[in-house]
Amino acid sequence: MNYSHILLLGPEAEALAPRLEASGYSCCREPVPAGATPDAVLLSSGDSGRIASLREQWGPIPVLLDVGDDTVEARVHCLSSGADDFWLSSLGPSDLLMRLRLHLDLTSSANVPAQLLQVGDLVLNPSTRQVKRGARLVGLTAREYQLLLLLLERKGTVVSRELILRQVWNDEQASNSSSNVIEVYVRYLRQKLEEGGERRLIHTIRGQGYCLSERLPQLETCE
Repeated sequence: MNYSHILLLGPEAEALAPRLEASGYSCCREPVPAGATPDAVLLSSGDSGRIASLREQWGPIPVLLDVGDDTVEARVHCLSSGADDFWLSSLGPSDLLMRLRLHLDLTSSANVPAQLLQVGDLVLNPSTRQVKRGARLVGLTAREYQLLLLLLERKGTVVSRELILRQVWNDEQASNSSSNVIEVYVRYLRQKLEEGGERRLIHTIRGQGYCLSERLPQLETCE
């Protein structure tokens, strides 16, 4: 049994309740009971505009958005809306259950007591999953959080794209499209970490990967 609490928002998401409960999940709808915190959120396609407020309320829990159609435009919309992943209500629940299980596994593996991770004025608290840049609280998606956690755990060293795919995406097969996804998420992270005008901490090492460091690494291939 999973015993994870899943918040269902919108008709397509709510229709999944019987299958989710049969798979061992506990489902809830709004209003969320007092004192309860969902482990993940499933959103119907018309509710993508709520993602920012959900992040503010619940922090970096996995948010999966129904995109309706499996097109490039739909995937871009999913990423730009701030969701961690997409699901297709037209395909039935099997694919969604696999994606949901993956995101919950990623979240639980990082949700263990640990010391603060810090580079310069960037601080990540693994116990609370809170990220701050100076006094500013940085809101991240679950996937962005996992990527930043990996880079911070290996601060000052080059983290290869292959390792990022294995650790953050659970993907053993590196491809050009996979590498492009990493670049997109690194760009999102940089935008959020630097939106107050702070100096860059995530550096691209051409042909190798990424390095999180307070100073630009002394390599000819740095960006």
